[in-house]
Amino acid sequence: MKVLMVGYNGANNTGAEALLLSDIEDVRRVLGPTAQITVPSIAPENLRRYVQEGPTLRIVQIPILYFRALWKLVKEHDLVMLVEGSTYMDTWGSVLLWGFLWVTRCAARFGKRCIAYAVDAGSLSPINRWLVRKIASRTDLIVTRNKAAADRLAALGVSAPILWTADNAFTFHVSFDDAGWPQREWPKARDGMVGMAVVDFNLFPVVMRPWGRKNDCYKWPYYFSRSRARRRSSRELAEGYAAIADRIASRYGAPVALICMEEVDEKLARAVHRLMKRPEMARVFSARLDNASRMTVLLRSLRLLVTSRYHAAVLSLAARVPQIAVGHDLRLRTLYEDLGIRDSLFIDPHSPRMLDELEDRINRLMRAPDEVRSVLNAGHAAHLGRARQNAALLEKVYA
Repeated sequence: MKVLMVGYNGANNTGAEALLLSDIEDVRRVLGPTAQITVPSIAPENLRRYVQEGPTLRIVQIPILYFRALWKLVKEHDLVMLVEGSTYMDTWGSVLLWGFLWVTRCAARFGKRCIAYAVDAGSLSPINRWLVRKIASRTDLIVTRNKAAADRLAALGVSAPILWTADNAFTFHVSFDDAGWPQREWPKARDGMVGMAVVDFNLFPVVMRPWGRKNDCYKWPYYFSRSRARRRSSRELAEGYAAIADRIASRYGAPVALICMEEVDEKLARAVHRLMKRPEMARVFSARLDNASRMTVLLRSLRLLVTSRYHAAVLSLAARVPQIAVGHDLRLRTLYEDLGIRDSLFIDPHSPRMLDELEDRINRLMRAPDEVRSVLNAGHAAHLGRARQNAALLEKVYA
C-alpha cells in the first residue's frame, strides 16, 4: 500500500507537525509497518527536522507551482490522504485550497482512493465555494474535525460521504525527554508563565503575484496582503499586545511567553517584545526552533493562554490551561462553541474594544483560573474520544 499524505508540511508550524505525526501513527497502526508513506513539501529541509525518512517513509520536494508534481505523485500511490486541518477554506489564501482540490481531482481521475482526514471547512469566496462543491464531492470520504464543518460542507452541496470526529492533534504524544524544558532553560518560568500565541491577522490572505516588496514575500510568487492601513493595524496590534504583556508582568509578576506556533508569527512576536517596557519579563518561543513536542510541553506548562492559533488551544487543553481566544476565522470560534466558552472567552479581533476586552478576561482568569478548568477538562475528554475514532474510519476506507 502506497500512501500519499498531503498537507501544510515543512512550514515550521506546530499544529501541522503534530497532525502529521499523529496521522502517520494512525497509518502505521491501520495499514501496518510496511505501508509506503510519501510526504510532499515545498521545504523538505524543515520537514526532516521532525519526520525521519527510512525504507517505508520518504519526503519529496515539490515546486511552488505544484500541479504537475502532485499529479505525478497521486498517480504513483494507492491512497491519498488530505491531512491539513484548514483544507476547505481560503482564510489564509486560495493557493493552499486549490492544492487540496487539485489532489482530489487527480485521485478521482486515476481511480485512487482519497480521504480528507479530520479536516475543517470555513469561509470561502463564491468561486471557491463552487470549486469545493464540484471537486470535494469526488472524495471517497470526508472526515471533519467538528460538526459545524460537516454542516458547512453539506450546505455547500458537497455530495461525498461526510462524517465528523475531532482534530487528530488531540492524540499527539509528547516526548518524555521534553518534560520541564521551558523551566530549565528559562528560570523565570518556574513560577508559571502567561502565554500569548499571537497572529498578525493583517497579513492574510496570501496572494499570488509576479512581484512585490521583499519583506512581504512569503515564498515567491506568494505575497502577504499589505497596504498602509494594514501596516498601521499591525503596528497598533503589536503596541497593544506589548502594553498588555507589561501589565501582566507588573501586576502578577508573571513572565510572558510570546509563542510563535508558526515561523510567520515571529515578526509580530518580536515586535511585541521590542516594544515592551519590561522586555526582560518576556521571551519568544518559536516553532522554527522547537519541535511540536517541546512546544506542546510549553503550552501545557502555562498559567494562562491567550491564543489566536487554533492548535495552541487544542494542544494545551490536556493540561486544562485557562485560555482566551482572539480568533479571526471560524476555527477557534467553532472550537470554543464546542467547549461551551465562546460567549465568555472568545474575542473578535475586529471589535473596537478588543484590547480592553482581552485585558478584562485576563484579569478575571488570573484571579479565578479554576472557574473554567472543569469545562476544559470535559471538553478535552470529549474531543479526545472522538479523535480516537479517526483510525477506525481510515481502516474502513482501506477495507
